[in-house]
Amino acid sequence: MRPFLAMSLAAAVFAAAAPGVAASQSAAAAPRARDLGIPFPGVPGRYNAITDVAGIEVGQTTLVRGEGTLRQGKGPVRTGVTIIHPLGRKGLDAVAAGFAVINGTGEFTGTRVIEELGLLIGPIALTGTGNIPVVDQAMLDWAARPGYLPPDQRFLRVGPVIGETLDSHLNDVLGHPMTEQDVFSALDDAKGGPVAEGNVGGGTGMQAYEFKGGIGTASRVVRIGDRTYTVGVLVQANNGRREDLRVAGIPVGQIITTQMPEEPGVQPATTRTDKNSLLIVIATDAPLQPHQLNRLARRAALGVGRNGSTARNTSGEFALAFSTTNRSPISGRAPSYEQISDLDGVLMNDLFTATVEATEEAIVNQLVASETMVGANGYKVYGIPHERLVEVLRAHSMINAGH
Repeated sequence: MRPFLAMSLAAAVFAAAAPGVAASQSAAAAPRARDLGIPFPGVPGRYNAITDVAGIEVGQTTLVRGEGTLRQGKGPVRTGVTIIHPLGRKGLDAVAAGFAVINGTGEFTGTRVIEELGLLIGPIALTGTGNIPVVDQAMLDWAARPGYLPPDQRFLRVGPVIGETLDSHLNDVLGHPMTEQDVFSALDDAKGGPVAEGNVGGGTGMQAYEFKGGIGTASRVVRIGDRTYTVGVLVQANNGRREDLRVAGIPVGQIITTQMPEEPGVQPATTRTDKNSLLIVIATDAPLQPHQLNRLARRAALGVGRNGSTARNTSGEFALAFSTTNRSPISGRAPSYEQISDLDGVLMNDLFTATVEATEEAIVNQLVASETMVGANGYKVYGIPHERLVEVLRAHSMINAGH
């Protein structure tokens, strides 16, 4: 029986540890799309991650235990939680935010306040569908801990922002495997710098384009005149059909038709499902107003479309965008900022492009980083085969002979 692994990961750590070995922050990072030579437009930031936007911290807890037949409450468990602190763990101010629904058959709690006030207050959590109640309670308790918030400000955190995707094939969704302490670990251990991708955090039990899916991230740096802005994207991907998958514009899903998900005793066709979801978080240091962030969030759908997804009927797909420099001084501090005017169309165009490009790359990064996983009832979903992917892209002149 595979030993229990519970890992809080905020650096470049890969969670698919060998049996009996827990991954640590000194472990080798998972490969990324650019490591394979896959070309992308635009200029990434230092880490090519959402944490290239200064001040953002990401924490992840990954839960992997058990194997074999699903027994509710006993496992197997393949789940986790990913936390994004817009202003770091100690940041108390609200930030300007916007929200967009690509397809609404899913849940992203706390977004009514964003739609009404244009503000995001506190951290964002991404997790599996069955974990929402414990994540909600844990985020409330974490915010209410002594000495963190003044008593009159604790009620500002009663509607935490939590997005979900359904990890039903690999995980004991209804067994409530996550604890408050697991969520506290992700909240407390969050860091800047490189972000772990693939089978980690909220993406642990997910699949995308009928390959193993999970967490992915990317960023773009935009230079306009004497100013530089950064756009960072993080995705939790559990969406898409194989035949729709495109990488660098090439329909690789129609070419790589082997290694479809498998379950012992079940015909391959019946392992397919349209109940998928995709969560996209967009951060920028450009001082955007809430309605401009709504516009930015809507552009994420174009990045998703570049990879071939069509947001099928029951796929819940959402995008949340926020600005770290347009803050509301809930904590009593009033940082200075300059808002981008509605007339700055050229600047918005560059930010739109950065969002589309970073979303496209983040989705490919999560595919490349994710490794084959076996979960409940022996259900097996394969990581995208790197050599075959490179071979297909090279045959279409998208990768040079050096890769």
